[in-house]
Amino acid sequence: MHINTTKNSSFIYCVIRKKFILFSKEELIRQYIIFLLKEMKNYKNSNILVEVPIEINKLSKRLDILVLLNNKPHILVECKSPLIPITQKVFDQISMYNKIVKSPYLMISNGVKNFVYQVNKFKKKFTFLKYIP
Repeated sequence: MHINTTKNSSFIYCVIRKKFILFSKEELIRQYIIFLLKEMKNYKNSNILVEVPIEINKLSKRLDILVLLNNKPHILVECKSPLIPITQKVFDQISMYNKIVKSPYLMISNGVKNFVYQVNKFKKKFTFLKYIP
């Protein structure tokens, strides 16, 4: 990961957006997940979308990461700062996003805890996985 520091700020390079982004702990986790998706799971840059705008109940929201497979949503990722605990509220947040996106796999990470699970919309249940699909 490339980090540039100026007098007042630090920036981290995003290989997907092809530009430096203001450094934050959440952005660091986002870039780490992108690294894992690319280097460990071999997803291509063209299949990874970052900070995708969506609308939910007339409110503008953004998806942290959306991985496409065959041009369809495959993995929806919610990134949090390591200082933010993964609570039910975070699971509810990504579930609300997924009502629009309809991804079969969801991932939540704050860099300390990581959750990956598969959604079965027909049985209305989910199965936790050990690895990113």
